[in-house]
Amino acid sequence: MSNLQMPKAQPVDNFKQLVYQTVELFEKRDAFLVKDHENSYHSITFKQFKDEINALGTALIDLGLKDSYIAVVGENRYEWCLSYLAIACGIGVVVPIDKELPTNEIANLLNRSRAKAVIYAGSLSSSLELMVEELETVEYFINMDDGSAGKAHFTLPQLLARGKILLEKGDTRYLDAEIDSNAMGILLFTSGTTGIAKGVMLSQKNICFDISCVAQCIYFDCTDSVMSILPLHHTYECTCGFLTMFFNGVRISFCESTRYIARDMQIYKPTILLLVPLILESVYKKILKKANANPIKATIFKSLLGISSFLNKCGIDVRSKIFKAVHKTLGGNLRLVISGAAAIDPKVSSALAKMGLNIRQGYGLTECSPIVCVNRDKGFSDASIGQQLPGVEVRINNPNEDGIGEIITRGQNVMIGYFEDQAATDAVLKDGWLYTGDLGKMDENGLFYITGRLKNIIITKNGKNIYPEELETYLSRIPYVLESLVWGKDDDESGETRIHATIVPDMDAIMDKTDLNSTQIKEIHKLIWEEVKKINRTIPISKNIKVIDLRLEEFEKTTTKKIKRHSVKKDVAC
Repeated sequence: MSNLQMPKAQPVDNFKQLVYQTVELFEKRDAFLVKDHENSYHSITFKQFKDEINALGTALIDLGLKDSYIAVVGENRYEWCLSYLAIACGIGVVVPIDKELPTNEIANLLNRSRAKAVIYAGSLSSSLELMVEELETVEYFINMDDGSAGKAHFTLPQLLARGKILLEKGDTRYLDAEIDSNAMGILLFTSGTTGIAKGVMLSQKNICFDISCVAQCIYFDCTDSVMSILPLHHTYECTCGFLTMFFNGVRISFCESTRYIARDMQIYKPTILLLVPLILESVYKKILKKANANPIKATIFKSLLGISSFLNKCGIDVRSKIFKAVHKTLGGNLRLVISGAAAIDPKVSSALAKMGLNIRQGYGLTECSPIVCVNRDKGFSDASIGQQLPGVEVRINNPNEDGIGEIITRGQNVMIGYFEDQAATDAVLKDGWLYTGDLGKMDENGLFYITGRLKNIIITKNGKNIYPEELETYLSRIPYVLESLVWGKDDDESGETRIHATIVPDMDAIMDKTDLNSTQIKEIHKLIWEEVKKINRTIPISKNIKVIDLRLEEFEKTTTKKIKRHSVKKDVAC
């Protein structure tokens, strides 16, 4: 973090204001560091980015796309960001779509949104060709890369060149376009862990309000750099990893894929990362595995964690020096990790913090643009999602004797509603309050804690509430467990609700620590069951896991690595 006096961004109402203010503040600084087709790297300044937004927007207006819905689908890259803001700053409604969806589902979302054009990555060309006959409203196909051109097919380079010529000739239709900050500007289809994707309607003001609130809670400036890893079509990455960073002059780069995180960290050397718990927990497990390679290393590692933590509490921060090897593998400059999209095991974030990785957990949902709560630099808790954003209200609705109830929120970040679904909108928006479906509680310091999902809660026959997410956290700490899903089932004979856990074994860990292999399912079951019994001895009897099933395939997940509970089949190996 720099001690220099940095330019201060002021709140804005729409993306056009955001772009123009940001460029005025950081005009000559690097907005992006990108990899080109020749595997070399080049910078794009804030001024260059604004010029290309205006060129692309002018070309899109010239195609007759004013006031249209335009979809953007592709991997994280500069052209995705360019397309998103070009549409938003004077054309119409942006429809980000998950590139990992099956072809028929992408076609379905294009039809549901009535998209008139789709801007897509060249890697999806063959998929687009397969769905052409299914598309009802798409008139223009715009390839982010080089590709076929024709009456309805264009490439982004081609449109950029066309837009620049039009601007030089004095075409100001795009530059003069006015933005309705309160109208729907972004249509986001939720990936969903509980059912069919809903279309969330957000205004530009919704997102801009969220951006300015986040910027008040977590410090970053134009000396920082962020590497984008999570999918940009998801609100968490788009708002926080792209737009908020851009708003504050932070340089953005893109990880080629999750397989290349370690390599790209060395290339881009980011100071900030936005991650989901699954990635952080994977990093922690790798560090732990290396540290526990033998008893001597394990003892030294444990001692260093204690020393590091003690000195830090005394105001002496030598964490990055003590754990220099860890920091080196992460590029050497990483100072802040923001964790979201799911709850992280506090033991993991606490241990990583002792190594010098400052992790700040937040909470949000697409319907809130998305951030609702986030931990600050002071007064935070590893187990908490933090305090509500300034200007955002959060309450625990109808708390039980333990203070647990549904989290409800209201503020300028809350969505307009669900696209063409008034019944679904009315079910969650009541008197300005959004009923999130998440269960949580608040402590005496005003910090909020997530305890589970309302739809996932297991209510036993004797009225006890059991939160599967809590038990799944315990199970995740078993070294032989890769992932798990806890669920309840009424016993036909006794009538009691029995807690089941479907577990995916971590075969690498099992083979590393035991003599077992993947063919010895019954022995693996016994091994894990012994660990589950240890957990049962530490929790109330009503929460005891009675049955465990093993499955060898990982659970189906969303692109933010949350298990799709509604699609999980209880198919088991034992």
